[in-house]
Amino acid sequence: MKLKDLFLEELKREQAGTRKALERVPEGKNDWAPHEKSMKMGYLASLVATMPSWIDLMINQDELDFAPVGENKNKPVEWTKTSELLAIFDESMKKGIAALESTTDEHLMTNWKLKAHGHLITEEPRYINILNGMLAHWAHHRGQLTVYLRLNEALVPCLYGPTADERFS
Repeated sequence: MKLKDLFLEELKREQAGTRKALERVPEGKNDWAPHEKSMKMGYLASLVATMPSWIDLMINQDELDFAPVGENKNKPVEWTKTSELLAIFDESMKKGIAALESTTDEHLMTNWKLKAHGHLITEEPRYINILNGMLAHWAHHRGQLTVYLRLNEALVPCLYGPTADERFS
């Protein structure tokens, strides 16, 4: 199996559960956080919604400075309505899928750089960045979002196993 096909299958497999989690983020609570050191729920939900588009960046750019000096054009999009959040997610999925469909395994073996404030954080093959920097990172933030849902009395979706609110469908 080709790497790009493996990533495509994984991205599509995680799509439904991610959508369910995003659908349940309560409107009007974007500024809520469980702790002063925690990110706000609106930012976290937007992050989860936009992460699939990171694949497009990892495939079609040679580097990304996620905290550039000056204006940051890669910040997650602000939203107020669930429909907006889901539209952001749908567009992000389209970008990630299209990038994977158009790449080659040879290209995925080439290096990609992640920077912050112009300083190199990591330089590894694109496939490593997609696996760790997007897919695993996405699962982490999606799990974090389900905790936020629970703390806000929203129903927690079944992602990898049943929850107190939902069994396997």
